[in-house]
Amino acid sequence: MDKFKILVVDDEVDFLETIVNRLERRKLSAIGVPSGEEAVALVKEQSFDVIILDMKMPGGMDGIEALREIKKIQPLVEVLLLTGHASVETSIEGMKLGAFDYCLKPIKFEQLLQKIGAAFERKNNHEKKIRDAKIKELIRFPREDSDQD
Repeated sequence: MDKFKILVVDDEVDFLETIVNRLERRKLSAIGVPSGEEAVALVKEQSFDVIILDMKMPGGMDGIEALREIKKIQPLVEVLLLTGHASVETSIEGMKLGAFDYCLKPIKFEQLLQKIGAAFERKNNHEKKIRDAKIKELIRFPREDSDQD
C-alpha cells in the first residue's frame, strides 16, 4: 500500500518543521505550509489523506476558513484541528464543518499519531463504501453497450 499523504498547516515554523520531520522519520509522506491560503492552493494541486490544521493563523485565512475551502475541494480528506487556545467553541464549529477531531496544543506526538491513524482509517472506510456502492450500481444496472462484442 502506498504511504498516505499528510499536510501540516501551522504558522509556527518551528512546530511545523518538527512535526513534518517526525512524521517523515516514521516513513509517512508529509508536507508543511505556514498558511491557510497555501494549504488551499496545495489541496487544489494534490490529494491528501489527512490534514493537520492550526486554527489560529495570522493573515487573511484562519483555520475555519481554510477548513471550509479544503472540504469544498476534497470532501473526503480528514482534517485534525489544532488549537493553542482552548477555543472549544471554534473547534466545535470546525467539527460541524466536517473536521475529524480537534487537539489542544501542545500535543504529545504519540497522541497525534493515534489521531492521524484513526482519521486515515475513517477516510479509507468512506472510500470503500463509495467503491462498494459503485460496484453494486454497476451490477444492478449494467450498461447496455457493455454486452456488445
